[in-house]
Amino acid sequence: MTKQPRPQISSRKQPQQARSTELVAVILQAATLVLAAEGARRFTCARVAEKAGVSVGSVYQYFPNKAAILFQLQVSEWKQTTEMLRNILEDAAKPPLDRLRALVHAFIRSECEEAEMRVALNDAAPLYRDAPEAKQARASADRTVALFMEEVLPKASETTRTLAGDLIFTTLSAVGSSFSSHPRTLGEIKTYAEIMADMFCAYLKQQNEGISNK
Repeated sequence: MTKQPRPQISSRKQPQQARSTELVAVILQAATLVLAAEGARRFTCARVAEKAGVSVGSVYQYFPNKAAILFQLQVSEWKQTTEMLRNILEDAAKPPLDRLRALVHAFIRSECEEAEMRVALNDAAPLYRDAPEAKQARASADRTVALFMEEVLPKASETTRTLAGDLIFTTLSAVGSSFSSHPRTLGEIKTYAEIMADMFCAYLKQQNEGISNK
């Protein structure tokens, strides 16, 4: 069977002037609203243009198709998540486990606040999961997690730290996605995040105690 060619996901051109930059920002903001309301399957450039109050030609001036718009939204989401991860886990003013607790709360809250958007982007994920930007985002997050695990498990082997990091952050991502699949109150979010943080912190404390007792 012949493979279907992948749609172009890079922007047609980069805005050079303030007016162009503002137009692209308006288009992407409109795209966020359309995606959350309509989902990835009903997401079209025409709907984005209508929501943004611009012509479809203005949208196509910067984005060749809807995949390119979705890709830019996903890149933005990757950057925000990576920045949140780095800002919290690299805050040397707080003890490591306090940082982890803060990250769990921030992540679960973010997952719930942006649940519709994330679900829609996941539907479109096959279009760009192998893009260089995706690999760069994963590599950046992996570096941040590795440095944090070195700090929180200083006497552990690299294998143990890698396993612990994978366990915690894969669980956080999977559980966050599942938990946010239904509307949640602020109280539910706080309680759930606190329990998850307790579990992760207890696990890391146990790892350190086990190493110290050897």
